[in-house]
Amino acid sequence: MNTQKSHYILIMLLLLLVSKAFGQDSVTTYYSLEEGKLEPFRIQVTYNKTSHLIFPTSIRYVDLGSELLVANKAEPIGNVLRIKSAVRDFEEETNFSVITEDGKFYSFDASYSSYPDILSYDLVKLQRGIERQYATDVLFEDLKGSSTSLTWLIMENLYRKSNRTIKHIVSKSYGIEFSVRALHVNESKFYFTLQVKNQSNVGYAIELVNFKIVNKKNLKRTVVQDKILEKVRTYFPETTVANHSDSKGIYMLDQFTLLKDQVLEIEILEKNGGRHLKVQLENEDLVHARLIHSLTIKTE
Repeated sequence: MNTQKSHYILIMLLLLLVSKAFGQDSVTTYYSLEEGKLEPFRIQVTYNKTSHLIFPTSIRYVDLGSELLVANKAEPIGNVLRIKSAVRDFEEETNFSVITEDGKFYSFDASYSSYPDILSYDLVKLQRGIERQYATDVLFEDLKGSSTSLTWLIMENLYRKSNRTIKHIVSKSYGIEFSVRALHVNESKFYFTLQVKNQSNVGYAIELVNFKIVNKKNLKRTVVQDKILEKVRTYFPETTVANHSDSKGIYMLDQFTLLKDQVLEIEILEKNGGRHLKVQLENEDLVHARLIHSLTIKTE
């Protein structure tokens, strides 16, 4: 290679380095929002009949795209949405969105039909692969960055597990047995598995479950002296326990510990009844909670 050609190559390399140093060779990359597109469900609504949508978990939020639609949750069932047309024969298409308790976001395009093909939609029956295509995760502030899908998956798996990790925390009264079946911990969250066994001939309807920190030295304590703990999430599918049957549920709370003279009191109240039961946990029970990573989490 001759000297002139070598100098030419050297000059070109220097110019290339200078141009990059001054950003003349930089390329701005733009990403299309199409890459994050969420395909909506399509649904027909009508004026004279109500359509029902059954979601896998309780509905937390509903947003209607226009006044052409009216919708509300079917109480006391929290996972069923009732929706219908507010006016007859509207021509333009509208939409609505739903966020469920497990952090899923669902989008729907709605059109009017005098005779809808379908009036009831069961989203629970959708396969997971299809569900992922139409739903996306939403992060709730009270989960403090934890994955909502993983949180709900953990609660579902704990609900399905049959083994008991705690055997000594039990209260019995009038044919009702209330117990803490297991206690797990994951990412600064406690998961309490509670069980109600009804050995009586009368059904037991659960009205409320309270978690509170109380001073065990104060026998005549007042409500003001009790610290009520807020439940972050609840998974209790059956809130009415039929005679001679049992039901269990999962309650998620922020991680905490107790002072030397404190206990955790869990109280269950009967709706329209007086069979109220309490159990107590010591600090020893809390610090020996099972780690979630010891569980087998099934995703399919």
